[in-house]
Amino acid sequence: MTQIAEIDTTELRRRLEAGEKLQMIDVREDDEVAQGMIEGAKHIPLGQIPDRLSEIEKSGEIILICRSGYRSERACEYLQQLGYDGCTNMVGGMLQWQQEN
Repeated sequence: MTQIAEIDTTELRRRLEAGEKLQMIDVREDDEVAQGMIEGAKHIPLGQIPDRLSEIEKSGEIILICRSGYRSERACEYLQQLGYDGCTNMVGGMLQWQQEN
């Protein structure tokens, strides 16, 4: 099993504030995303990822985001199996992100 890279919310926020253009995929469901998303993230619910792979750039880092970090980790595992090697899981998810706001 390949180790999944992780980023914490503090580091992600720092990189965004520094102006980095990051590929971020939010895998939460519509009702969860309605409560707020990280600016610049693309919303692709976890169950739709297999049908929407064309929307995910294969090269470079892909930061996956969910509510707590569990579904985004599953998405990382799935994408890695398909050869996406830049997958990074946002640990703590949106729960952590919103606590820091």
